[in-house]
Amino acid sequence: MNAVATEPLSLSVSDLSVSIGGSRILRGVSLDIRPKTVFCLMGRNGVGKTTTLKAITGLMPADNGNIHLAGTDLSRLSADKRALAGIGFVPQGREIFPQLTVEENLYVGTVARGRKPKKEEIDRIFTLFPIIKEFLPRKGGMLSGGQQQQLAIGRALLTNPKLLILDEPTEGIQPNIIDQIGDAIKMLREEGKMAILLVEQYLDFCKELGDDFTILERGRVAATGPMTDLSEELIKEFLTV
Repeated sequence: MNAVATEPLSLSVSDLSVSIGGSRILRGVSLDIRPKTVFCLMGRNGVGKTTTLKAITGLMPADNGNIHLAGTDLSRLSADKRALAGIGFVPQGREIFPQLTVEENLYVGTVARGRKPKKEEIDRIFTLFPIIKEFLPRKGGMLSGGQQQQLAIGRALLTNPKLLILDEPTEGIQPNIIDQIGDAIKMLREEGKMAILLVEQYLDFCKELGDDFTILERGRVAATGPMTDLSEELIKEFLTV
């Protein structure tokens, strides 16, 4: 009997440990993110969520662990090579360039790779976030926080990632733009071109968009499973303040 080929996980993280200043922050974290899904990494403040993202992207060194993106081992690659391999990262705080125009901010990632984005790639960003098209000549620093978040997501998407990582995309954002970002995430999932790793404190946002979840507690995995398994007991024990 011939073996049935299976699609590799979009991201597989195994036994990830990270220390900062001699203190262990992550203690053997493992994550499996399926293709074409939204995966929510959850937990209270200070449990290691952002550290996990930085270790995955190569922005923070790991003491131990393996990281595979669509079957490719990233564990010993630098941050820029991980980005080239297919990781798009929108950090907490967005980190756009305030003195560059919206258009310059949008294209900076593709220009750094020595190519110009295709028209259909640009049109896709304008479909997801129409406000970006209206504000192309405006300085990035003149945009509202929500508009900057849309710009940062658009910039990451122009790198054609296999995995899009969003760290607290709703933080400090007005409700109408939260809805627009949520709609964009749904559209991206429906396109089926990438998986999305979402760190988010807004519980309803996660429950609406997420396919799977992992909860961290004190640098360890406390619970994991499909979003339908996120019970009120888990929310009360690990997520409520």
